[in-house]
Amino acid sequence: MLMPTSEKHVRALSLFLAGVVFLLDQGTKWLVAGTLALGETRTVISGLFNLTHVHNRGAAFGLFAHFESVWAAALLIVFSAVAMVLVLVLLWRNHAPQLAGWGLALILGGAAGNLLDRLRAGRVVDFLDFHLGSYHWPAFNVADAAIVVGAATLIYQVLQRRHEAPSEG
Repeated sequence: MLMPTSEKHVRALSLFLAGVVFLLDQGTKWLVAGTLALGETRTVISGLFNLTHVHNRGAAFGLFAHFESVWAAALLIVFSAVAMVLVLVLLWRNHAPQLAGWGLALILGGAAGNLLDRLRAGRVVDFLDFHLGSYHWPAFNVADAAIVVGAATLIYQVLQRRHEAPSEG
């Protein structure tokens, strides 16, 4: 069955964006691991932002990092793989505006980046370290940021559609 060019175009752009996110994530992790010793921190903006080299065996933002078992690591790998398959199916079936495709692409690229790290080393490299006063956000990476922005984009899209839908009266 032939698909309209616009749908092919949207899918191609979405997959391209996922690839860019994946490469950006892997490249920045490689740069950080090659220039900062594990545990080293460099101040970028005093009192707000550092680059730091830490390893995370948990999920995004250090969630579940205290579960050091092989089962926990395997569960994160399986969850990531299933999420990627689900996102690919949604991208393939996506007939929604480009915004939804972009959100899915960000999630796909981020999940792929962190999944590769977990398969290769059993952990991910985190390095983006934000803090303000005594509040310190857990370090994260480009993949984590892409996943969060992608999820926020999808939530926005859902809320926008609900707002535009005619109300039943």
